[in-house]
Amino acid sequence: MEVEINPLTPERWHDVERLFGEYGACEGCWCMHWRVRNKDFKKRKNAANRSDFKKIVKENRQPGLLAYVEGDAVGWCSIAPREEFSERIKHSHVFKPVDDNPVWSILCFYVHEDFRKRGIAKKLLKAAIEYARDYGAKTLEAFPKDVTDNTSDAEVYTGTVDLFQKFNFVEVHRRHPKRPITRYEMT
Repeated sequence: MEVEINPLTPERWHDVERLFGEYGACEGCWCMHWRVRNKDFKKRKNAANRSDFKKIVKENRQPGLLAYVEGDAVGWCSIAPREEFSERIKHSHVFKPVDDNPVWSILCFYVHEDFRKRGIAKKLLKAAIEYARDYGAKTLEAFPKDVTDNTSDAEVYTGTVDLFQKFNFVEVHRRHPKRPITRYEMT
């Protein structure tokens, strides 16, 4: 299966709409979960998330990468400088920054159910590293989940520790038993 990866630009808005569907991928998230404080996100509606995410895309902030198979978007990876997610991260007890170093954050994956367990997330992660490098990032950060055999797909939207270890991300801190903070240093 040939997979093509492209940044989400305004011209690709309809592709992400089709991929995320009417409900915005995971429970109306529209990739806004990491962009607002937890207490505020819980009060938000699907339409507000969609509208705010569309504004980010229309501003050409390129908030992540889309994976395509035969011209259809089948996967998503959120990646951007940490400042894009500062409201959530700086107020989180688990994910707050471990230092003031400038980092890019890889925070979520969404793969259409018909394409799961086919290596799409792996291809997106590889492309995300290259994408961040092209934009001058020196350090990538992620918050993958330590998984067990009975972990649902929805629980690993941040990726798994195993996936990130395959790309040489290393744990730098852990404030929660199942959520390490991992980093990748560009060489």
